Amino acid sequence: MVLDIAKGFIPTWLALTYAPAAWIAPLTAACAVIGHCWPVFAGFRGGMGLATAGGAIMAANWLGFVLGLGLLILLTLIIRHSARASVAFGILIAPVLYLLGLRGEVIWISAAIGIVIAVRFLIDWNRQYRELWLDREKGRE
Repeated sequence: MVLDIAKGFIPTWLALTYAPAAWIAPLTAACAVIGHCWPVFAGFRGGMGLATAGGAIMAANWLGFVLGLGLLILLTLIIRHSARASVAFGILIAPVLYLLGLRGEVIWISAAIGIVIAVRFLIDWNRQYRELWLDREKGRE
């Protein structure tokens, strides 16, 4: 997990520190998440991208990372389906961070990675999670 977070943090931090234009950092963050979700060398079958996305947000603002993690946990507990909660997270992360007072690069980075996360988890929208603690209906059968 630390390596997945670093995979988003390092390129985004480098882009924020050394890139000549402001739009490069959100593009870099989105590309890091895309590269994690659909890696070329693994036949376009990769991970979920949430840790990489978290690392990208952390590079811009540590408070944005903490608020985003809290939002993801809250949505997962309310919706009780991790893929649907992740789609909602991808859609809501930038507006929530904006409403909570964060401005600048973190908003654009969270919007860019939010789009990628929402698209990635739409694939799993109807997946049944029988083995996970999120499947609370299993005990009622």
